[in-house]
Amino acid sequence: PPAAPPAESSAEGSAEPPAAPAEAPEPLPKVYVKVVGEETAVSRTKMGGLLEPYNDVGKGWRINKPSGWNQFDTLPGVYEMKWEDLVATNREVLLVTTTPVKSTTTSVDMLGDVTEVGRKLGKGKKELLSAKAVEKEGILFYMWEFKTEDGHQLLQLCVNKGKLWSVDASAPDKRWSKVSELYTNSLLSFMPTLKSSAN
Repeated sequence: PPAAPPAESSAEGSAEPPAAPAEAPEPLPKVYVKVVGEETAVSRTKMGGLLEPYNDVGKGWRINKPSGWNQFDTLPGVYEMKWEDLVATNREVLLVTTTPVKSTTTSVDMLGDVTEVGRKLGKGKKELLSAKAVEKEGILFYMWEFKTEDGHQLLQLCVNKGKLWSVDASAPDKRWSKVSELYTNSLLSFMPTLKSSAN
């Protein structure tokens, strides 16, 4: 005779009912959670001569800047240093800027989560493509890539010496594939100190 069909599983009936949700706790005051960035080496590549070292001894920072680009010295309140591609004037730009921060702001993660901060920075005008936290020589950096209306932007922020340091690199879409690696290495070479802990 055919085997009797298996008895209906009674597991559903005997499963414990889901626990009633606990009462929502009082919202906690915003707690600062230290972000641990991905340990990343300071880039030292010169990309076969496409990048060259630049040190600002007076203000104490360093970067590998694009070789042969026009350099514009400090414009107070606007930028510390600006480099523009000679060929694509005003279209391929690398900017280093600083903004004073409160003495209690000692790390960029005090601004919030890297993705949240990126969304705020791009709000309405730019699409956030990527966000990551990296640590170079003991300093935490937030790095983002944005899609702008007609191009791309890489942005990196860190806090050091009472300042929020920003390195901002942008280019039109048609040039992005040519400069994105150059920009990434330049941003990864930036440090708001002259002395390398690796030396």
